[in-house]
Amino acid sequence: MIKITFPDNSVKEFEADTTPLQIAQSISPRLGREVLAATVNGNEWDIARPIEADAELKLFKWDDPEGKHAFWHSSAHLLAEALQELYPGVKFGIGPAIENGFYYDIDPGEHKITSEDFAKIEAKMLELAKKEEDIVRADISKDDALKMFGERNEEYKCELISELEDGTISTYTQGAFTDLCRGPHLPNTGAIKAVKIMSLAGAYWRGDEKRNQLVRVYGISFPKKSMLDEHLALLEEAKKRDHRKLGKEMELFAFSQKVGQGLPLWLPKGAALRDRLEQFLRKIQRKYGYQQVITPHIGNKQLYVTSGHYAKYGKDSFQPIHTPEEGEEYLLKPMNCPHHCEIFRALPRSYRDLPLRLAEFGTVYRYEQSGELHGLTRVRGFTQDDAHIYCAPDQIKDEFLKVMDIILYIFKALKFENFEAQISLRDPNHKEKYIGSDENWHLAENAIIEACKEKGLEARTELGEAAFYGPKLDFMVRDAIGRRWQLGTIQVDYNLPERFELEYTGRDNAKHRPVMIHRAPFGSMERFVAVLLEHTAGHFPLWLAPQQAVVIPVSDKFMDYAKQVADELEAADIRVEIDDRNETLGRKIRDNQLKKVPYMLIVGEKEAQNGEVSVRKPGEGDLGSMKIANFAALLNNEVQQMINQ
Repeated sequence: MIKITFPDNSVKEFEADTTPLQIAQSISPRLGREVLAATVNGNEWDIARPIEADAELKLFKWDDPEGKHAFWHSSAHLLAEALQELYPGVKFGIGPAIENGFYYDIDPGEHKITSEDFAKIEAKMLELAKKEEDIVRADISKDDALKMFGERNEEYKCELISELEDGTISTYTQGAFTDLCRGPHLPNTGAIKAVKIMSLAGAYWRGDEKRNQLVRVYGISFPKKSMLDEHLALLEEAKKRDHRKLGKEMELFAFSQKVGQGLPLWLPKGAALRDRLEQFLRKIQRKYGYQQVITPHIGNKQLYVTSGHYAKYGKDSFQPIHTPEEGEEYLLKPMNCPHHCEIFRALPRSYRDLPLRLAEFGTVYRYEQSGELHGLTRVRGFTQDDAHIYCAPDQIKDEFLKVMDIILYIFKALKFENFEAQISLRDPNHKEKYIGSDENWHLAENAIIEACKEKGLEARTELGEAAFYGPKLDFMVRDAIGRRWQLGTIQVDYNLPERFELEYTGRDNAKHRPVMIHRAPFGSMERFVAVLLEHTAGHFPLWLAPQQAVVIPVSDKFMDYAKQVADELEAADIRVEIDDRNETLGRKIRDNQLKKVPYMLIVGEKEAQNGEVSVRKPGEGDLGSMKIANFAALLNNEVQQMINQ
């Protein structure tokens, strides 16, 4: 018999070699039907794989990320099996589950796969799924694996196998398809009831532009057809909310090939929006005792060698800038933190100076491959709402709690009401990926865990997701249509103060090392604006909208009155423009609706005679006529109510 410990710390005995699926079935038939994945002692585990000794067991269903991961991982293998039948001789790269579905990289050889083939691939996948083929795991030696995939001319698989250690290799087989894989997978293909091939893309083998370009086939699958229908409806809504589309319609930002890929240009309205967000956060930061600093856009290469960023990211960053001075190299700033460490070092510090909170809207540059760039969410130059707190060890938890208060306040103000927190810790089995001592990591990780408990914030824990210099707390927000975004991060760092030899004089008159907290509630201005655009569908809160009203004269005869209205509203601190284009009234109304202008003020002969404006609000229609001063009061009232909430 073996003892199985469940998440609630209850313990039950089962016969050795019982599977997680059998355990789920013993708990309830419904759980047995719904369970998709498991972890055994924290390790991913097939639910049909026997447990041989005492273990801690967690079971996962569709609503759990782990459940979806196993479902979509198995669906990737189903896709590969279908492609193998439809296109004999196709060679396979990798086929992982991703956040929304799965993909498989393939070398089609002589075959040409286009979007016209999607329906055929989907039909073949469902045909295979209905056979309910068992997905069988087998451990295999390195020699046998190389022989197996070598005989099939699977050069990509052989390359992967050559880098694996003997004794760590496994395969999964369903029907006539066998893949190199660690798992976990579903017991069989029968649970996959609905599939959709979403798109094709080019992908260099292992991300190397010098290697073969493969075809990446993206797909998604569900246990019910209705769930697929719902997902496709959400995708249609997402298209309407795409920040790239809205940003163009609302004249917020643009990109130029001449300027360079991934380098956004903020247009006047976008700059006004961004400035308002910055002022919003600056006001909060002043309340919490932050001091604003400014650092250069470049730094000496040695600065980033000292911080460890060059060793970690140097190969993937913009190449060094060489000056006329022999041997002198600079880098475009990839991080603000090394600069802030030097600001700390610029003056003698004592315990009376701590905590020292340094904040900067600092622009940084990182080279992203062109295929990974995406609007404002993935760019090469972006501005972080960065701050670094230098504090004594006994101040960590209190400072961490204050940063959590700031992030939660921002979420409330911008109506991000659906979010979850994730504590990201280092992978204890791969400590070589991280810098710093075990003792410092232990202290930093405990500080985050204790702060979350004190705040009553339920947070999931993820091993291996920490930054290379310290653990962190990330906030994952779900937008208005349910998509998950990572916004807001807090990181505890004992390591950079060590690397930069930062010191302060303590009460005992001795030198001590401060602890550093990295903090960015927005993450980056670019990404945050993109997420906010898609969350609100462009209908920003009135206090934030770059343009709160537009004055639309019904003809040129009333242009002078339109200017009078705009002047009075600007004097009342309202952001207003005049639509003076030579277009019909209907066209102007439609265009300003597309721009998501909160209020449209129509002015003609009657309004000019009475000193009024005819107010129209998209979504609510005509609100009637009112005096200019009354409209200004109404709008400012609405803004004040939003701020007070």
